[in-house]
Amino acid sequence: MRNVISERRRRRALPKDSLSYSVPGGAASALLFVFIVVASLYLARAILMPFALAILLSFVLSPLTRRLQRWHVPRSLAVISVVLVAFAGIFALGGVMVSQVNQLAADLPSYQATLRDKIHLLRGAAGGTGTLERASEVLQDLSSELNRPDRTPASPQTNPGTGAPTPKPIPVQVLEPNQGALRTVVALISPLVDPLVTTGLVIIFVIFILVQRQDLRNRLVRLAGSNDLQRTTAALDDAGRRLSRLFLTQLALNAAFGLVIGVGWWLVGVPSAPLWGILATILRFMPYIGTWISAIFPLILAAAVGPDWSMFIWAASIFLVIEMIIGQFIEPLVQGHSTGLSPVAVIASATFWTWLWGPIGLVLATPMTLCLVVLGRHVEKLKFLDVMFGDQPALTPAELTYQRLLAHDPVEAAEQARAFLRDKPLVNYYEDIFVPTLKLAHADAETGRLDDERLDRIRDAAGELIDDLADHQDRPASIA
Repeated sequence: MRNVISERRRRRALPKDSLSYSVPGGAASALLFVFIVVASLYLARAILMPFALAILLSFVLSPLTRRLQRWHVPRSLAVISVVLVAFAGIFALGGVMVSQVNQLAADLPSYQATLRDKIHLLRGAAGGTGTLERASEVLQDLSSELNRPDRTPASPQTNPGTGAPTPKPIPVQVLEPNQGALRTVVALISPLVDPLVTTGLVIIFVIFILVQRQDLRNRLVRLAGSNDLQRTTAALDDAGRRLSRLFLTQLALNAAFGLVIGVGWWLVGVPSAPLWGILATILRFMPYIGTWISAIFPLILAAAVGPDWSMFIWAASIFLVIEMIIGQFIEPLVQGHSTGLSPVAVIASATFWTWLWGPIGLVLATPMTLCLVVLGRHVEKLKFLDVMFGDQPALTPAELTYQRLLAHDPVEAAEQARAFLRDKPLVNYYEDIFVPTLKLAHADAETGRLDDERLDRIRDAAGELIDDLADHQDRPASIA
């Protein structure tokens, strides 16, 4: 004991620089590395976006190809068949969306009178003779006055020196040469080049990933950890199965949600209901906010084009009921209450990938982040990804309590204790959380990491926590 005390005193006598040191340029190197990675993702997005889409599609299509292989279909034929069917469905949905957008654009002028009546009704309800409306009328009158052509004959201008009339300027009109058929075709095809190239790259990458799945898995095993092949292989196989099952389940739920929403809105008369159903299916891949974003435009359209407010009320009611049934009952029952990602990670990843890759990045943000979290849970070298983006607590209950005692915040520690005591007795809290917390403090004190001031702070906060829990009464155990 005397040796321990003397060792603690010796450590306290040492200068702080001898206990810890910082690596020069460490933060700058990390920032430089992050900048290089982000710049590479942005500059190489033409290749990386199709590759990321192909990886996600491979997780969805891999179970289907394995099922065909079990039926003694050759791997290449199984892969090509599944890819062709999948992209045929994608192209069909894209054609439906294009036709619905064109139909909506053609029908919008017919809704102009109804929309004008709704605006006048809203103005009347809000006090149409207010200052804002009068200012709007003044601006409209001024704009019409400025845009009115001048019909008074212009007086001929004279030359100040000679008094002779100045000749009028001769109008010049620039005519472009007549474009040939080849230029017309190029002008029509050029906007479609990038989507067609991206689609072609996705198809090639998907076929390559599905055909070379075993070889890619072996290379990933070698990179992740070849010292323990059994553990690494089991982890990667489990991660692949979990991701495939999760994406297939999410795709089925989102497709069911979009189908029911589209049919319901079509029945109440919302224009272009199939378009909004497909968008709801796509946007629902982004948890928490994607579903609500998909309802903004169709509800606004229902409120604008309906003869009264009944269409809007029915459309909103259908959306809320379907979202409650699928989101609160069916989805938790099928795949659990959590996606495995923290809400902050979802919002941050959606913001980052949308800024980096645009709308495609918004759709890919959550699946890509989820892939990183699953790999972080199974691969030891990538554990930091699970800590950063996963929904698991970053600290154990004992570590969290110790951290709050270090910060002299017994209030939050008491809140954590009362949450624990909702289901378990007080003695379990002391055994499972409070005693391990004191052991952590004792270990830091033995190694000289705590000075006398912090030890007093921990002791006072622990005393306040004990006093706060002194009046706790355990719930009586239920009799089975």
